[in-house]
Amino acid sequence: QVQLVESGGGLVQAGGSLRLSCAASGSILSINAMGWYRQAPGKQRDLVAAITSGGSTSYVDSVKGRFTISSDNAKNTVYLQMNSLKPEDTAVYYCNAELSGLGYWGQGTQVTVSS
Repeated sequence: QVQLVESGGGLVQAGGSLRLSCAASGSILSINAMGWYRQAPGKQRDLVAAITSGGSTSYVDSVKGRFTISSDNAKNTVYLQMNSLKPEDTAVYYCNAELSGLGYWGQGTQVTVSS
């Protein structure tokens, strides 16, 4: 099993930046990939960015060029650097880890972007 703890959310004005962190513990050597998802009120939870154990990254089109996902293996932490934030980025952001075909979730962190 894997435990995930997110941090770094908050309130920011449009055009501002935030960095989310996701600290992993447990069976971290078995993690195949980690990702950041977000869920706005009344909407489904969607993938925003992902990083594999080999370091390959992917992004949804709406955040390309603005968000960067990275990992620090020494700290067992995955980050999501979010720049040029827009009001439509407002959502609860969740960290996800995939291992052995199972997905594990953190508790989520709120990101609110004011216009």
